[in-house]
Amino acid sequence: MAEQRERTFIMVKPDGVQRGLVGEIIQRFEKKGFKLVALKFTWPSEELLQNHYSDLASRPFFPGLVKYMSSGPVVPMVWEGLNVVKTGRQMLGATNPADSLPGTIRGDLCIQVGRNIIHGSDSVESANKEIGLWFTEKEVVGWTPAAENWVYE
Repeated sequence: MAEQRERTFIMVKPDGVQRGLVGEIIQRFEKKGFKLVALKFTWPSEELLQNHYSDLASRPFFPGLVKYMSSGPVVPMVWEGLNVVKTGRQMLGATNPADSLPGTIRGDLCIQVGRNIIHGSDSVESANKEIGLWFTEKEVVGWTPAAENWVYE
């Protein structure tokens, strides 16, 4: 399975932290069979968030996004597994919770796009960039869960 593994960056936003949804979100990824390899609880700086969302810098909502994301603590995580970027995005649901299907994180747990509780990388390339912004190499832990043979062929 080693050649098929990829990593994604998932972050519970301030509204998800404030609402006490971190555990449920982690549980959903664990139940799916993905492996948590990095996690922290932090209050991000505006500078870090401007770097993280740099692709949105020209959008009119950018200043409000940075202000909101720096308004409280977040929980950035790195998850590993087969097709974890694509599958993770499917698990999150559409950016606008009103367009998210029941069973997705956003479809089940939130209502408005401005408070959509979670961020997920949209490609392997952006995942690598985001992981590098939020975690040092030493903070991402390689390990093998005992159940791995029951998740992967």
